[in-house]
Amino acid sequence: MTGDLLYESGVALAARIRRKEVSPVELTRACLARIERHDQTLRAFITVSAEAALAAAGEAERAVMAGQAKPLLGVPFAVKDQFDTAGLRTTMGSRLFADHVPTGDATVVARLKAAGAVLLGKLNLTEFALGGTLDFPFGQPRNPWDRERDPGGSSSGSGIAAAAALAAVTLGEDTGGSVRSPASYCGVVGLRPTARRVSRHGCFPLAWSMDTPGPITRTVEDTALLLSLIAGRDDRDALTATRPVDDYLAALRDGARGLRLGLVNELTHGADTDLEVRDAVVAAARVLEGLGATVEEVSLPLLPLAGAVFMALADSAGAGIHLTWLRERPGAYDAGTRRRLMTAALIPAALQQQAERARALIRDQVLGALRRVDLLVSPTSPRPAPPIAQGQAPVTSKDEAARRFFARRSYTTPYSLTGNPAISLPCGFSRAGLPIGLQLAGRPFGEAVVLRAAHAYEQATPWHEKRPPLL
Repeated sequence: MTGDLLYESGVALAARIRRKEVSPVELTRACLARIERHDQTLRAFITVSAEAALAAAGEAERAVMAGQAKPLLGVPFAVKDQFDTAGLRTTMGSRLFADHVPTGDATVVARLKAAGAVLLGKLNLTEFALGGTLDFPFGQPRNPWDRERDPGGSSSGSGIAAAAALAAVTLGEDTGGSVRSPASYCGVVGLRPTARRVSRHGCFPLAWSMDTPGPITRTVEDTALLLSLIAGRDDRDALTATRPVDDYLAALRDGARGLRLGLVNELTHGADTDLEVRDAVVAAARVLEGLGATVEEVSLPLLPLAGAVFMALADSAGAGIHLTWLRERPGAYDAGTRRRLMTAALIPAALQQQAERARALIRDQVLGALRRVDLLVSPTSPRPAPPIAQGQAPVTSKDEAARRFFARRSYTTPYSLTGNPAISLPCGFSRAGLPIGLQLAGRPFGEAVVLRAAHAYEQATPWHEKRPPLL
């Protein structure tokens, strides 16, 4: 099978399989061969379950021949190694769990399997999905557009596998931007759903009030399909919403006409935003305007503080989860992870409460703006993917620490703090040939509106057709 076929969307591949134009077994073999060819360099995968994948593909092929129909029957997928998989090790990207084999599937994994999808394996991530890993226990993940560049954390393998067509579709998990950042850096689509929209059962936690699984795919249509399959009430996660799941695929037909968009001034024109990124996002807003939306600038002055507020809350929550292991097995942690968690364990309660108050104020600003407009528009990241070495260099000053740890997170974490849905999709490339991400954020449970605008923009532009320079 050619690379052209492997780059087709999951929706298109499922249709080909239903028409018996493509064999699930041959498609799975082609994905496994592509993984073998490219993943020694890219390191998207921690574990490849070739034998189990081929067995599942065989079952899917028999189901196709018997006339069965499922949304993803025979389509290969892979998931971040933060989600439990029955009988297949789940490491959380850490030496502490190098040999951990769950007995059951995470709800999101079980739902994709029930839809007929074929699990290829588990994808690389920053240790415990925290970010800032210095020495990846299972290999340094690399951006397929430039192997010396960061693929984005923490769902790095999910972004790489989608961009490099190592799997048809993937799943990541987003606490502070861990679906949207790799989507932005790797030039694919990543959606953070509304808080509680998707079950977190079987997903290792970082910050319970902000963690959410989300799709990373090559097209908005695939993201809409995956969300429709994984969203909805789950009795094994008591916090999942009871609200009915919208028809996200049908919403794509509505386009951008009539939508009111707010271009976020502090993120689009902020001092931390590269001019290339600013220009690409402003141009994307103009495309949406040409598709029938109206665009106005909005000011949300607290958003530049979101990165610091997020880290005060999320890192403290993570420290609480890891405290016993940090005491008993500190040497098993990566040095970057250990330093970040131990630092967070020292944050005073008064500072955490101040961060909670700031979170409430940020939420008020975001929700207030979304009473005036339907979507908020901004860059996903202030700049394209930085060199890997830049993130591993020692921190030499307080100002540098603020830039490295707070500034870039202020682009994605506002919607983590508020619980709003937000998507990243490609909106151009830098002069160095690196993808630039456009972020659209909507009202709570407004994924249908987010997806329709994203799909309209995607179909009007060529960016989703670009492929990384893999031989």
